[in-house]
Amino acid sequence: MIVGTAGHIDHGKTALIRALTGVNTDRLVDEQKRGITIALGYAYSPLDNGDILGFVDVPGHESLVHTMVAGASGIDYAMLVVAADDGIMPQTQEHIAILSLLGLQRGCVVITKKDRADSSRISTLQNDLTALLQNTFLATAPCFVVDSLSTVGIAELNQHLHDQAQRIERRAADGLFRLAVDRVFTLEGQGTVVTGTVYAGLAHANDAHADIQLMPAKKTVRLRSIHAQNTPSATALAGQRCALNLAGIAKDQIERGDWIADARCFEPSVRVDVRLNLLSSADAAIKTWSPLHVHIGAAHYLAHVVPLSQDLIQPGQTALAQLVFDTPICAMPSDRFILRNAQAKLTVGGGVVLDPNAPDRKRRALARLAWLDGVESYLDGRGLESLSRQAPYGLSVLFLQRLIGGEVHDLRIPESALWVKSSRHSSQVLIHNNAWEYLLARVETVLAEAHERYPDEPGVEAARLRRMVAPKASDTLWFAVLQTLTERHRVALNGPWYHLTAHTVSFSPEEESIAHQLIGLSYAGQYNPPWVRDMAATLEVPEEQLRVLGRKLVRQGVLFQVVRDLYYHRDHVVALANHFSELSAEKGLKAADFRDHLSLGRKRTIQILEFFERIGYTRRLRDRHLIRPDNTVFSKSST
Repeated sequence: MIVGTAGHIDHGKTALIRALTGVNTDRLVDEQKRGITIALGYAYSPLDNGDILGFVDVPGHESLVHTMVAGASGIDYAMLVVAADDGIMPQTQEHIAILSLLGLQRGCVVITKKDRADSSRISTLQNDLTALLQNTFLATAPCFVVDSLSTVGIAELNQHLHDQAQRIERRAADGLFRLAVDRVFTLEGQGTVVTGTVYAGLAHANDAHADIQLMPAKKTVRLRSIHAQNTPSATALAGQRCALNLAGIAKDQIERGDWIADARCFEPSVRVDVRLNLLSSADAAIKTWSPLHVHIGAAHYLAHVVPLSQDLIQPGQTALAQLVFDTPICAMPSDRFILRNAQAKLTVGGGVVLDPNAPDRKRRALARLAWLDGVESYLDGRGLESLSRQAPYGLSVLFLQRLIGGEVHDLRIPESALWVKSSRHSSQVLIHNNAWEYLLARVETVLAEAHERYPDEPGVEAARLRRMVAPKASDTLWFAVLQTLTERHRVALNGPWYHLTAHTVSFSPEEESIAHQLIGLSYAGQYNPPWVRDMAATLEVPEEQLRVLGRKLVRQGVLFQVVRDLYYHRDHVVALANHFSELSAEKGLKAADFRDHLSLGRKRTIQILEFFERIGYTRRLRDRHLIRPDNTVFSKSST
């Protein structure tokens, strides 16, 4: 268990920890000279069951609240410290608000400096504290009256803390590992060391298989050695204060507020959607783009607030909002944060992270607000039903890992949702049944419309079809949709083209003979095949009959109709695509360059390029033509 102090400056927090542990947490010379805590201090005490009780001593000065928040984030148990002679002071009240906003549920009250007040004064203070704390998590907390110098009352408090530590439920070790860095330094012969609280998960020293990164920099690091609760350890475990000796990174590359984390934990972002609680004591309402100081984990940032569910957030109100940062930050759903005013003089509120990777467009749309309600519903313990209904493209494994902070194998899946995957991908997507059936039906509808609009084409290539049906669908979901439809014989695949099963062709014996000759003439023409009228004259067959046969051969994938009445053999279309690919590189290709390479006329070259765009092989960007990165029209698997 990690115990954190809270309270006004000079109320005896450091002396109290020294009396409990024998450790002076004021390690800086300036702290010892001035007699006030400036930086976070740490102390440890062994427990009877072999565990170790950790203490975080935080500054009480109003100008050091940012340091206090960094220390209070991640603690399990709070000790609110109030001096008997001074009583309740401004930082006493502010620290209570901060602890409550951080979601703490357990703690005690300690009245220090018993020798400086008589019993009447102490009794009055206890009554004042009872009134102050009545609507907080400390409303029923035990109260201890101590004198740290003479150790009066220290034994009882120490026994209480030990009892609490042995009763507390251990944090789960099966989550994604992450440690919030609150201190970084170097040790001679050791290199870079960071300290912090492990929020979740388990990490092993020298684990070659772990993908641990410094975030948000996304730099891979290796844990050379670990000290957990001030003791050498092979592991760093959720709920512990740890020092990590890092290999492969310099001290000046790390700052307080960074994370050492499993690479799956975070995708750094400058926009975070939250449930924001504005304290009734806040000095002003929040409107769009109000600047506020944000404390999250061990980090401190300046952000602008955009209310989402209402135009103005008044003191005492709670609302959905978006925090917009100047630089990318790291957070996970359910993380708590603290807000201070623009002058960083007053704690005005806090809240809970809902979506750490929020959009910058349509952030107030009804669908977006419904999505956030779904996330909040899950975080409140009401399951995934509501959230899955708001996810038309399903929920990826990575998103769910970040949402729950761990692996998904034990996730309770609602009956209304299912896991889907394709043989092309090992990952899965969780999607609501209604959304899944809609996607399947939508593909059939779009194919039917395409067949009606382009009856001479064999179908629609997968990437182009996705842009028409579900442009935001992941690869995993999209290919699961196509695989399911083909397995159920609702659509068919002809080369790279998907089509409805009814969109097929057959030839009579007479047509077979003419079709074979049509193919031969088209092939002989290479990059400049004859027009239908010319082939009709050569074969002495009516033009319309050749058009009917040409359309059937296009549906079979043997020929391509580049423009009306002009059929290219598949082999030559593939060759043209290969020429284009070799010439275009990343910058694309101008029509004139392609024309010169092929020695064709400008008109024919433009016809070929427009055909490539139509079938989804290329796209046009001003005067250049580029290959679509997601196309599968002329991939090796389709040729």
